[in-house]
Amino acid sequence: MSEKLFLPTLHTFAMDNIFTGSCGPFRFRAAPIIVKKTPKEVDMEQSTITCAFWHGEKCYELSQMEGERVFPMSEAGLAELRAWLEKNI
Repeated sequence: MSEKLFLPTLHTFAMDNIFTGSCGPFRFRAAPIIVKKTPKEVDMEQSTITCAFWHGEKCYELSQMEGERVFPMSEAGLAELRAWLEKNI
């Protein structure tokens, strides 16, 4: 793989932000499912990140997903998500 796959920090997902990225023709979308402990505090153990990928030039909404998986909202989960994406490029 000549390009490095960029993923934002765990904090980005904990703030309920969706991230879309690419590496050449490989595209992916990572979306958090946030569970709150309190109105201001995220329950990291209950929250997850759902990631889907596809190849091509079309956007997420117009593409057929080639894979989708749910990962824990943790540094280990983010590392697992990265490894899964890199395996499927």
